[in-house]
Amino acid sequence: MSTASPASGSTPDSVRQLQDIADRIVAQAKPGEQIEAYVSRARETDIRIYEGEIEHFVSAQSEGVGVRIIRNGRTGTSYAGTLDVSALEEVLAEARENAELGSVDEWAGLAEPDGVPVVPQQLWNEQLEHFPTEEKIAIAKRLEKIALAADKRVRVEDASYSDVFAEEAFATTTGVRSGGRENGCYASVGTLADDGDETQTGFGFSVGKWPGEFDLDKAGREAAERATRLLGAVKPPSKRTTVVLDPYVTAQFLSIIGSTLNGESVIKGRSLFKDRLNETVASSMVTLIDDPTDSRAYTATDLDGEGLAARRNVLIEQGQLKKFVHSSYSARRAGTKSTGNATRGGLGGSPGVGCLALQLVPGTASQQQLIADIDDGVLIQMVQGLHSGVNSISGDFSTGASGLLIRNGATAEPVREFTIASTLQRMLQDIVAIGGDIDWLPMRASGVSLVIRDVTMSGA
Repeated sequence: MSTASPASGSTPDSVRQLQDIADRIVAQAKPGEQIEAYVSRARETDIRIYEGEIEHFVSAQSEGVGVRIIRNGRTGTSYAGTLDVSALEEVLAEARENAELGSVDEWAGLAEPDGVPVVPQQLWNEQLEHFPTEEKIAIAKRLEKIALAADKRVRVEDASYSDVFAEEAFATTTGVRSGGRENGCYASVGTLADDGDETQTGFGFSVGKWPGEFDLDKAGREAAERATRLLGAVKPPSKRTTVVLDPYVTAQFLSIIGSTLNGESVIKGRSLFKDRLNETVASSMVTLIDDPTDSRAYTATDLDGEGLAARRNVLIEQGQLKKFVHSSYSARRAGTKSTGNATRGGLGGSPGVGCLALQLVPGTASQQQLIADIDDGVLIQMVQGLHSGVNSISGDFSTGASGLLIRNGATAEPVREFTIASTLQRMLQDIVAIGGDIDWLPMRASGVSLVIRDVTMSGA
């Protein structure tokens, strides 16, 4: 989010109002105090359709302020879910009181302007802003119909439409002053496919800056296909094999890898990549970037959680580990600079740190072309319990999976109730092909098809 509205070239009145509030709070700093004010306003819509009827409808608005005060190495925070003048005074007073009670942290401090310019992006879509509610409902109903029409064995568990609008402003006594707004939306559908006593599940997504960018036909068709092609699945034999990760599964793995490149995890010794900067950690074809300035990403933004400019960070370049992501706090502890990766889970507390919009630099081949080069393998369509099955320190992982066997360059019979296991280090080194089928998903990582050799598949 930047101080300028991409649509109008000037700061909207609603953002300017938030900025004024943040400025007024910071102006009340006492000698020796550092103050950060974070002010936000949000609106979201969540619609769920079942059997052509509205099962769930929420249209919610929220606003509030979070204040952080640092004095003599002690941090105090407070927040309120309102922008009433009386509440602002109470929040400031409570943050001061909490600072007196806090423990001393030699690294405590606020972000400071670092001179990195904000990358102009089209983050606010006026068409979405004025999109009628009845048409949002119609989108979810249409998506349900598309999935049902794709195959007579398919039932729809739910079809949904979601959007979010957010405005925010930052001000600090250290000189950070920034704000802006963004919005986005997506549609999703969950499916069930029945064949006798057997039932399999599937899903489909479509992401856009406004609903006119949705490809509902693709989302509905994929949801049906993901469920129906697993019908009749059996447990495969155990062996070491080549796997092809579906883009959604790749995105899940990237999220895990991103958490190990978190500067805070590295400082605490909770990352398998600790002390490995500038070493080769992946196949030479792997370039992993965190790029919230790519407006195609659902989580694209132009400010991080401390009001600094978001930026494109190359984390792994042609297999070499180049960078960890940092907030200003983790950067101070590590003796480096913020990478613009502060994160906020809400108004309360201090910012954390994390990747904002991960993506692998894609190749050019389609998933079908990748599969055509494999004589014996398995297409992993879904995984279960991935996050709980990964050790971020050792890199060991084991996760349940389902998908399709690959035989002589084509997909064959469906398989389920097996596990795939390796280590994250080995997996990155054993990547042999990256697809060009980039899939933008409603999460902090995009996906592409990924071919990995020599993975242990444990089944029958």
